[in-house]
Amino acid sequence: MESSLPGLEAILLVGGQGTRLRPLTLGTPKPLLPTAGVPFLAHQLARARSFGVRRIVFATSYKASMFEPVFGDGAAFGLSLEYITEQTPLGTGGAIRNAAEALTSGPDDPVLILNGDILSGHDIGEQVSLHRAREAAVTLHLTEVDDPTRFGCVPTDESGRVTAFLEKTPNPVTNRINAGCYVFTRSVIDSIPSGEVVSVERETFPGLIESGQLVLGYATPTYWLDVGTPAAFVQGSRDLVLGRLASPALPGPTGEYLALDGARISPEAKVQGGTTVGARCVVEAGASVVGSVLSDDSVIEAGASVVDSVVGQGARVCAGAVVRDAVIGDGAIVGPGNELQNGVRIWPGVELPERALRYSSDV
Repeated sequence: MESSLPGLEAILLVGGQGTRLRPLTLGTPKPLLPTAGVPFLAHQLARARSFGVRRIVFATSYKASMFEPVFGDGAAFGLSLEYITEQTPLGTGGAIRNAAEALTSGPDDPVLILNGDILSGHDIGEQVSLHRAREAAVTLHLTEVDDPTRFGCVPTDESGRVTAFLEKTPNPVTNRINAGCYVFTRSVIDSIPSGEVVSVERETFPGLIESGQLVLGYATPTYWLDVGTPAAFVQGSRDLVLGRLASPALPGPTGEYLALDGARISPEAKVQGGTTVGARCVVEAGASVVGSVLSDDSVIEAGASVVDSVVGQGARVCAGAVVRDAVIGDGAIVGPGNELQNGVRIWPGVELPERALRYSSDV
């Protein structure tokens, strides 16, 4: 049962540059990339709202001015939104401390911290209830992954108390990792030094553990995804369209594909696997699109095949081209007969001539 948390405030960390997602993030910050038909953050805002969160402070840095025009004061989401910008990046702890200036909650109140690049299906209400019941300093959402070396590894004792915080270590002692959603007691945020670069992972959490304060782990087996790479970004969009993760922000029913306003899909085209077909997109006869994100105004010509890929705004994949596990930048043109695969990225506006790039040796 998802519990409601009236009056809970949240800070949303959206300062990152999204370098691993270039060229998608050259003009758009990662949290604003269209994901299953809406800006990525719309899914997070709608989920937070569903748990009773009513006020969210955005901690922005990279392309900070782009957020407010998209989300405004939050009224469309049933939320009240504030925007706090770091003039110089302050790290996760510094960003949280900086954004806390805009909070209205008291010293003993819980404050939810969300990361702008995570999709999670866990019960935020339950995490906050646990935090309150145990009177913890911080309660971290933990999830289990196959390869914990890329993440902060978080061992706990039998009571759920976090015993160490091991940031990206080659020999992890557990496959439980920091899933990027925290509940802080407000006074703990206020104890982070103001205006300084601080990492919660390397400084704040280990410091709290060392001083004997209660840092709790809330571990769940629910859906979780860090969308920091193109492959993960495509997977997140696909999972939302297919309904593997429920989102109140999805702009249509779940299914094999989601088509936005003005999209034109030929009855002789095959579109499936959780594909998003952007506004005014054209998918011609004989084209096949599987598990991909087609941005607004893009064109997939007759007989072209697009699998597990992102096709940028206004980009064109010409007849017979094959695009698999690739990113095509805005306005780029993939000429007929090209084969793109294995994570290749085409920068915005680039035009690939006919048969410029092949992997197979057929004529």
